[in-house]
Amino acid sequence: MTRYAYNTISGPGSAECKDRGSRFLASAYPVEDPKSCKAWLGEMKKLHPKATHHCSAYRLGPEGAQFRSSDAGEPSGSAGKPILAQIDRLELTGVLVVVVRYFGGTLLGIGGLMTAYKTAAALALQTAPIVTRQIERRYRIGFQYDQMDSVLKVLRQHQGTVYRQETRLFSELEAGIPLVEEQRFLEQIGGLQGLDIMPVD
Repeated sequence: MTRYAYNTISGPGSAECKDRGSRFLASAYPVEDPKSCKAWLGEMKKLHPKATHHCSAYRLGPEGAQFRSSDAGEPSGSAGKPILAQIDRLELTGVLVVVVRYFGGTLLGIGGLMTAYKTAAALALQTAPIVTRQIERRYRIGFQYDQMDSVLKVLRQHQGTVYRQETRLFSELEAGIPLVEEQRFLEQIGGLQGLDIMPVD
């Protein structure tokens, strides 16, 4: 079954919780790839250099197929997986959650840690704005300059998003078309003469 949309966050969220002296500071970020996840995790480590642990989890891609969780020195399965579970509970993707722990002197046990990391992640995600985005397929469209208005009109009618545009005698643009509109878009754009259109890998 084809998915046409996915849920993500459009901005960051943050929260804090405490358990027996330990502080858990959670931050949620919208991300697109592992590189941006690594960058945000690096920022959190700079902001909290004296924290005991910097645990995290992310899920990426419109289908949510790419994911990772890190316990960052906590007992196996006690931090990263509970964080990821909160992302999945809301059916989100394109999201990174980092939970920083300052140890308070009392061991919480695996159950206590799982609850603390789960709670911190859930609270941070509650403060992040959740949005629904259409899954797109990108196309490169080449056309004569005098066809510009006609091409843009078809794109607007099918909620297309222009990501790159080169204006010259034979112009070219790259646009994302929502999957739910793709077939109708191709039928209509195909009615314009002399266009060069191909999907972008």
